[in-house]
Amino acid sequence: MQKQHITTAYDRELEAIQAQIMRMGGLVEEAIRTSAKALEEHDTVLADKIVAQDYTIDELDELINQEVARLIALRAPTAIDLRLILTVMKIAGSLERIGDYAKNMAKRTHVLAGMPPMPAGTSSLRRMAREVERMLNDALDAYIQRDEDLARDVIDRDREVDQIYNALFREFLTFMMEDPRNITPFMHMHFIAKNVERMGDHATSIAEWVIYLVTGDRPDEARPKADVTSEIN
Repeated sequence: MQKQHITTAYDRELEAIQAQIMRMGGLVEEAIRTSAKALEEHDTVLADKIVAQDYTIDELDELINQEVARLIALRAPTAIDLRLILTVMKIAGSLERIGDYAKNMAKRTHVLAGMPPMPAGTSSLRRMAREVERMLNDALDAYIQRDEDLARDVIDRDREVDQIYNALFREFLTFMMEDPRNITPFMHMHFIAKNVERMGDHATSIAEWVIYLVTGDRPDEARPKADVTSEIN
């Protein structure tokens, strides 16, 4: 009876940690969506909301890590549960980083709001952000459902995000070469685009950890990256 009581308490603690992960995921999805909207509309009030909300995301990340450490110390989890705990920690870390990128995007919105309207780029950036948000949503759904196929689909879709980023990079470069006055605003736009591309990488990483949780192995094949800008010297 005592062992059953301990096991039940342990299960509740695991469920509570996973609930915190999903709450964190919801906040991060909102951060992606809202920061992209703030950029497109030059809405500094929305941008400020994202910057402020990032503190909550950081606090949840710290809380999850504290709860995981306590669980390991007090409950002596089995090998299977350790796999879940490791996955939870990795997912929380990726969510925290995506939140940081959304915050950076919001901060640059303030800078761009004080400049003349951009001739191009904001709508493509929002489309890119929407795809990343969908990837993250599906990666978290794959985690909840233990769905390896959905996780692999998320990994495959990272290539599309990279392709949008590459197209934006070339477009921004063209505008900067045509008029030196475009250099500063489009450099800010490029940094934002790179932040969104990195969000996609972290959503992909979450999907990879879901596969590890389900199978016990992380994907062996190279991630299908299509970001060619790093090859430019």
